[in-house]
Amino acid sequence: MYNKGKIIPGLIIFVALMLFAVFNNAGKKLEAPKPEKPKDHKECVLPLAEINKTHMKLLNDWRDEVIREGNREQIKVEGKMYERSLQKGCMLCHTSKKKFCDVCHEFASVYPYCWDCHIAPQEPQEEMVQQEAK
Repeated sequence: MYNKGKIIPGLIIFVALMLFAVFNNAGKKLEAPKPEKPKDHKECVLPLAEINKTHMKLLNDWRDEVIREGNREQIKVEGKMYERSLQKGCMLCHTSKKKFCDVCHEFASVYPYCWDCHIAPQEPQEEMVQQEAK
């Protein structure tokens, strides 16, 4: 090898940095986010475990059905009718984007494009006053 004096120390430093990254976080428990749940509603359009995993697919399917196919029929879940809509469906129960959507999306470093088209719901005034005081 021509650069043995540089390659071997370089590999040792690289391996040490990678092992540091792995072992630095070993054993630490990462707390899952706790979004604010709706107060007046106990059920959702899907079971909780399923909606946590597949809500983006559900929203994309609703978008395709409503906007692209023109199917605006409401869906019925356990006797209750739900509109296929982010704002007229989901956000009626989940009233705070900051306390519900943003909590999990920031934790997962996911930045959906929902709000590029949709208008974000108004946050309650008392929360705005508290944020300004900080």
